[in-house]
Amino acid sequence: MRKLAALAVSVATTGALAVACASAKDDRVAPSEPGTPIEHVVVIYGENISFDHYFGTYPKAANTDGTPFHAAAHTPKVNGLPKKLLTRNPNRYDPKRLSHSQALTCDQNHGYGAEQKAVNGGRMDKFVEYTEHDKCTGQPILFGEPGLVMDYFDGNTVTAMWNYAQHYAMSDNSWDSVFGPSTPGALDLVSGQTHGGYAVDPETHDKVSDTSVVASPNSEGIGTVITDPDPAFDDCSNNNHTSDNNLAVMTGRNIGDLLNAKNVTWGWFEGGFRPTGTKNGYKVCGTSHANIGKNQVIDYSPHHEPFQYYKSTANEKHLPPSSVSAIGHTDQANHQYDLKDFDAALAAHNMPAVSFLKAPSYQDAHAGYSDPLDEQKFVASTVNEIQKSPEWKSTAVILAYDDSDGWYDHARPRITNGSDDPAQDQPACRRVKASGGYQDRCGPSQRLPMLVISPYAKVNYLDHHAVEQASILRFIEDNWSTGRIGDASFDARAGTITHMFDFRRPKAGRVLLDPATGAVIGRK
Repeated sequence: MRKLAALAVSVATTGALAVACASAKDDRVAPSEPGTPIEHVVVIYGENISFDHYFGTYPKAANTDGTPFHAAAHTPKVNGLPKKLLTRNPNRYDPKRLSHSQALTCDQNHGYGAEQKAVNGGRMDKFVEYTEHDKCTGQPILFGEPGLVMDYFDGNTVTAMWNYAQHYAMSDNSWDSVFGPSTPGALDLVSGQTHGGYAVDPETHDKVSDTSVVASPNSEGIGTVITDPDPAFDDCSNNNHTSDNNLAVMTGRNIGDLLNAKNVTWGWFEGGFRPTGTKNGYKVCGTSHANIGKNQVIDYSPHHEPFQYYKSTANEKHLPPSSVSAIGHTDQANHQYDLKDFDAALAAHNMPAVSFLKAPSYQDAHAGYSDPLDEQKFVASTVNEIQKSPEWKSTAVILAYDDSDGWYDHARPRITNGSDDPAQDQPACRRVKASGGYQDRCGPSQRLPMLVISPYAKVNYLDHHAVEQASILRFIEDNWSTGRIGDASFDARAGTITHMFDFRRPKAGRVLLDPATGAVIGRK
């Protein structure tokens, strides 16, 4: 658990970073007031989990290993894995339960095209052929086996998530806005838009032609991000500039721009964002931690930080906030922070109205270098501290994920935005019109977990309304009356998450969890 009171934020000794006028706040504009009792939204954005991978058998756990879990009476049943799919699955292997000791697994293939092929036009039967990685590479002590992509955890391993579902609200109809990996999922969270990117040289930032950075580029090189290029406006990109891959720039607006225009405080807080030094004129992000397998993992992943793709909201040199009181406001940090800055702001009762939290990589749940047990430590310790604060009474914590990692989920997607890229898209995508004429944004794709933890969350509630990553964006827009992103952003089509709330009065209490086990250790 991070100790909030002991943390201090470095005061800058350098000059203030010039911020684009379009993104800067105008102190003459009164901050937009929230339209609901929610004055603080905290989005904890995890990595690479399909709904069935965590909740396929909810609320029934095997209780043969790990932390015991016993569901409350009248717990609603999710659209999870029916018995026939556990024993007679159309895929090459049946799903198997992963034990507590198998928490650290191989990463799966979660490419834009590979996931479409796994879904196989809605038949959901080609995951082994197209998204499975049953043999691990890169780090030791990872579990792999044939059919691994089909496998799932239960409440004996993802105990914290199951306990949050027990005491607050969860959706079993939440979707990845598009097929593909982390960067598209992060961009959809903050802008509902993966089109509008272009490739640049990593040193000069001159525009270059590179279809590995953006797909289907037009004559000006503007296309759609479907892979994981690093952001142009980030000194720590390209492994601290030790590689020479081309980088990505995003055009258009994001939620940070909209919040700035309404003078609403906000920030993205990511583990390892604070630099550890300087080399060849670039800042270096070098902090690392060991996961449960004792594998060392670099904390900061630039392509998980969506605001660094936009010049208006980037903090290229990873400058710290000028003071704790400045966190959430426009200064040299430009709303991009280390997680320690969120802790300091919370301790000082200066939590921004909107906060996006990204765990250090070893705790972000991404298979291959993280796992549900390390993730649980981060999520539970963070939520515990928020619940202990006075701000809890007006806060909504949203737990969500950037993509499915290619893990099996049995639910068939209903494609509402198509794409006709013959190099990437399967027939199910090519039959549906592309909104705005932008290719390579096919989706929604696969189900992902989404939970709402708040005094105003419905208790032990399961929501079946269709939502997606851009639904979180829509909630923030609606709550602070920012308006929409525009330009065929998915915020316009996204369903609302308000069904998981009861704004008439708070009914859900504080539920503190043990970060080590996920078990309930206190209620109030």
